[in-house]
Amino acid sequence: MSSVNLALYPDQVLWSAGAIALLLCQLPATAILLARLLRGPIRRPPLQPEIPIPDQIGWVTVIVPTLNEADRIGACLTGLGRQSYEVREILVVDSCSQDGTPELVKAAQQLDPRFRLLTDDPLPVGWVGRPWALHTGFQHSSEQSDWILGIDADTQPQPGLVASLIRVAQSERYDLLSLSPQFILKYPGECWLQPALLMTLVYRFGPAGERSNTSDRTMANGQCFFCRRSLLAELGGYTIARHSFCDDVTLARYAAAQGARVGFLDGAQVLKVRMYEGAAETWREWGRSLDLKDATTRSQLWSDLWFLAMVQGLPLLLSLVWLILIQTIPGTLVITAAGGLNLFLVALRFALLGAIVPSYDLSQSYAPWLLWLSPLADPLAFLRILLSTVQTPKSWRGRSYTFES
Repeated sequence: MSSVNLALYPDQVLWSAGAIALLLCQLPATAILLARLLRGPIRRPPLQPEIPIPDQIGWVTVIVPTLNEADRIGACLTGLGRQSYEVREILVVDSCSQDGTPELVKAAQQLDPRFRLLTDDPLPVGWVGRPWALHTGFQHSSEQSDWILGIDADTQPQPGLVASLIRVAQSERYDLLSLSPQFILKYPGECWLQPALLMTLVYRFGPAGERSNTSDRTMANGQCFFCRRSLLAELGGYTIARHSFCDDVTLARYAAAQGARVGFLDGAQVLKVRMYEGAAETWREWGRSLDLKDATTRSQLWSDLWFLAMVQGLPLLLSLVWLILIQTIPGTLVITAAGGLNLFLVALRFALLGAIVPSYDLSQSYAPWLLWLSPLADPLAFLRILLSTVQTPKSWRGRSYTFES
């Protein structure tokens, strides 16, 4: 009887063999994903705005690297100016902007003497622009500051941000702390694509506030990077991340490997960011650093790529194939199991939208409903990570680089 069935349904045999191979790949990846996601409910809750206390006067130096940021630095300068007396100085390190950025900083300085405009020296060989600007700011920072806070020009610090960083760092004994922000989305394409790209990070490293990552899985965000000045001095400033296009993660992982206590927490209540204008810029600018290859071993990089393919990149496509297949070929147990597993992964992905909604400010969005369709962009998000993995950036923010990153 078995041989008759094989003769009658040769395609069924081939599809069954493929389903078995697929299950052998996807089941371990699904187990890893579920183990990470199930830690979500016990993650550290989001930071809340805090009021500084008198003994925190002058504890923090803020460093803002800039290069042609006139269109978006205004909200950043305003937000930093609203931080209280715990901020000693705000060093804006400009890399010879041509769009009026320095003039905006000078105007802010007229209202708040804590602002200082610096121009970094010509970029040394082997350095990427952003870590060089941050390193320059660190070298010019006051030795009386206990903490260095790196802030990107596209961020919008909310009142109480710095005080909340100090409180959490003190109470939980962090040496280095960075925050995930609340993303401001406007245009339809980015509302659809950006959450899919963000989910590649959540799937690989767990949600912000994850407490159990090892040093080689540590996450960080340079948009808000809070570090003890003494630790940064021990590490040689930003030198260890000089050639990295993900200098935040590179530096954080190195610090963690040296024994520093490093945290990556949810800062959606104290920090907003308007990163890129539209889907095309999001794809081009953010997508080329999301693989984190400058802070990751080759084996880990390709392992993460396999993992993302199994749980995010392929499930939607495989579910569609299975739904078409069952209309033409009688299903076997393994074909049904493979189809069911991929439908489960797609359903899980849609369910996770509820968990990431607080990470978005959609008040200015033209099509906020597209966020709920972002799982349909998952194959594209995986493709972007794949392309970034096999390519080395040649330019960044108008600067060209010839060295291997």
